[in-house]
Amino acid sequence: MSLWWSLHLRREAASVPLARRLLLGTMENAGVDPDISFDLSIALTEACANAVEHGAARTRSSQDAYRVTAYLDGEKCRIEVADSGPGFPRATMERPAPHGYAPDADQEDQADHLEHGRGLGLIEELADHVSLANRDGAVLSFDKVLKFSNLSPAGV
Repeated sequence: MSLWWSLHLRREAASVPLARRLLLGTMENAGVDPDISFDLSIALTEACANAVEHGAARTRSSQDAYRVTAYLDGEKCRIEVADSGPGFPRATMERPAPHGYAPDADQEDQADHLEHGRGLGLIEELADHVSLANRDGAVLSFDKVLKFSNLSPAGV
């Protein structure tokens, strides 16, 4: 099975559940194992929340939105979330230590990083591969190998 969909969403918190529900419905209809679907939905929720919080366009315009695209191709799912904001900081692109821990940071910097830096770490834990790019904003994409439930036509 191969399918894809793309959403252009306003950069507001109310848009996040819409993307998540569409992904969960797609996964259910494709017969994807519920545990895999749940993991991907959590990762998508985090990615969308990052776009809503950090993806503000440099100038106020109709560009104050973000895009979510999901591709299901055979046994692989790729999700991409792109916004028109300032992009990822260089420190994020260089991948700080796992789970938001930076051993050389002072306690105040460490606390701030842990308070606001958990989303990417969670996505990395839930997905098989994560990539970050700065192309007219931030682009976060992640992949996961799918497993299908025994009852689904796709999993037979």
